[in-house]
Amino acid sequence: MTPDGPASPAYDRAAPAAEPACAAAAATAAAHAAGAVADAAGAVADVSGFVGDAGGPVADVSGPVGDAGGAVVDVVALGESMVAFLPTRPGRLADVPSFDRGIGGAESNVACGLAAAGHSVRWVGRVGADAFGDHLVAAIAAYGVDTSAVRRDPDRPTGVYFRTAGDRATDAHEVAYYRAGSAASAMAPDTVDLAAVRSGRVLHLSGITAALSEGCLDLLRLLTARGVDRPLVSFDVNHRPGLWRTAGAGGPAVLLDLARGADVVFVGDDEAREAWGLDGPDAIRAALPEPEVLVVKQGGSGVTVFARTDAGAGADAGASRAAGGGDVVTFVPALRVDVVAAVGAGDAFAAGFLSATLRGLPVRDRARHGHLMAAAALTVPGDLAVPPSRGHADRLAALDDDAWGTLRLGPGWTQAAERAPEEVRTP
Repeated sequence: MTPDGPASPAYDRAAPAAEPACAAAAATAAAHAAGAVADAAGAVADVSGFVGDAGGPVADVSGPVGDAGGAVVDVVALGESMVAFLPTRPGRLADVPSFDRGIGGAESNVACGLAAAGHSVRWVGRVGADAFGDHLVAAIAAYGVDTSAVRRDPDRPTGVYFRTAGDRATDAHEVAYYRAGSAASAMAPDTVDLAAVRSGRVLHLSGITAALSEGCLDLLRLLTARGVDRPLVSFDVNHRPGLWRTAGAGGPAVLLDLARGADVVFVGDDEAREAWGLDGPDAIRAALPEPEVLVVKQGGSGVTVFARTDAGAGADAGASRAAGGGDVVTFVPALRVDVVAAVGAGDAFAAGFLSATLRGLPVRDRARHGHLMAAAALTVPGDLAVPPSRGHADRLAALDDDAWGTLRLGPGWTQAAERAPEEVRTP
């Protein structure tokens, strides 16, 4: 996103999500989700292929996966969610007198976004058998997410954190985590319901989970191991140097190894530079040749998507074939956004991209839907925004390149479902 204000969207800097648990907002999101399901007319449940009309399918996510204990859903997201305390006014944590309670978690944020967009979603995690755990599960479920596989830990607490109101990209931003020894840190192959984890057409994970404990790392290694009966695995690198300082050395190498086991990978070019010393999308692709789809987020300029296809496959308009013929490379410019709060965009982008993937849309439109979901997050104070209706998002994603380039979105744009795109754009 290119901000028209002091805040920077920086998709790749989005930390674990935080959004006040507003029942009204969740109800609105649930209503949108119901409408999206109706509009889909069954299309979401029948995913025809991975690359859509960019050529032959790269991976097939069209049928039930594994021996899931429960109904097969579109997406399962696994990871830690926490109770977040958001300041009622700007200032240092030492100076802020009061906080609003919210929820926070990169993976659960993606789950909420996908559920609000009309998909069937399950969140798998562990929370304490405490009041904060009660609040967390109820708040996520209010967005239409299935929380039946969440386990309660009688001995470990639900994690919490406090953050300042400023942009996370600035030196003034503060985050204080109280997650050591949390219930989520006890996730391991033998403490989660693996059948529920594998019960989706897509399994979404992030590198944050790997840094929480050895058990969590063992779990992610198991889930990213390639095999014939696994779901399509989506992995957001989410490099958090502070977490890895606590977890021990080797974080960047661990994240690279996990990403190599995934089918779809999201990574910011700046975090790839910080973690792996890689500059630019081509260098990142060279280090990550295994994923079928690699999405490199380039801040305010846009995203570059590498999609592996058969030699004879076609490509989206404007895409180019990489040297060697193995990839179709598509650059999709970001939007201009009147930013309210530069938080949550990374998780929202992943939700939009995965939603369009489940619908079999071409690569360009997947990235555009990611940009649109990110714009929804950027134009509200918190991270979890009500997405545009499916029809509204489809109309914007279908704009020609010139119209897309003039699109500018501000607060309230997601509610403009009945307005023509021209009413949202500015000269």
